[in-house]
Amino acid sequence: MDSDVVIIGQGPAGLQAAIHASRKKINVTVLGKSENSALYKAEIENYFGIKSVNGKELLDIGQEQAKNFGASIIDEDVIQLTKEGDGFKIITETDRVIRSKAIILAMGISRVKLNIPGEKDFLGKGVSYCASCDAGFFRDRPVAVIGEESEAAESAILLSEYASKVYWIHRELKVTSQMLNRVDNSKVEMISGDPVKITGENSVTGLELRDGRHLEIQGIFIALGAKGSMELALEIGLLPDPSGKINVNEDCRTEMEMVYACGDVTGSPWQLARAVGQGAVAGDNASRAVRKGKIDGSRE
Repeated sequence: MDSDVVIIGQGPAGLQAAIHASRKKINVTVLGKSENSALYKAEIENYFGIKSVNGKELLDIGQEQAKNFGASIIDEDVIQLTKEGDGFKIITETDRVIRSKAIILAMGISRVKLNIPGEKDFLGKGVSYCASCDAGFFRDRPVAVIGEESEAAESAILLSEYASKVYWIHRELKVTSQMLNRVDNSKVEMISGDPVKITGENSVTGLELRDGRHLEIQGIFIALGAKGSMELALEIGLLPDPSGKINVNEDCRTEMEMVYACGDVTGSPWQLARAVGQGAVAGDNASRAVRKGKIDGSRE
């Protein structure tokens, strides 16, 4: 599947980018899941022209608008993003392959936490939220991945190439059959359980489950959603700051040509109005860059 612009993220920034880009009569694809947006469960009372609106309702309207202008909405997480020649290759959780001329990163930076004892205490001392960033530090050491969705599966597979042992701890699985097949063909051991406490002294040494089981491990990767901004940016050579923020210029373009970013992923304030405004800027400029490339190419 080919696309002119692929937008990763179905929050307000991503959907607004899709609306603006699609109006330029180019091929636009939006990936992600709206329920992963921080707006999804929010009640909005401070957005211009609207007294009060539910976040899910606003996202549903945004999806319809984007579709009406011609954007394709695909409710799938991205598990891999790579640079390929002058364009980009995207692989989703169902092994769908999409090639694109431009990318807009709009997936936010929020990290869902477990909120269990030891999580905060051992952050950076065995607890990590980014397998792509930290896998190399756990070579030949036993680790656990905690999560139910695509990020957990992908993290477990990646870590199996480094760690001596990988446990994937999950409650209710929410991954595709394709992802499960990949895990089954790896060295990952799947465990159904509910983590209740991370143990250790100077660093992580274990994980306790609600049913009384105790796993002796040296690393814990918390992956409770889809791949975040830091992981995907690193895959194409962009270096976010430690918080996951991606720097952009006034056109919402990153330091990499044909890669744009908008919304929470570009920093605070984390407000709906800012996300929508940046989405419009990113969508407009990404579509202009693609159209310019097509015109320049036709002249060669």
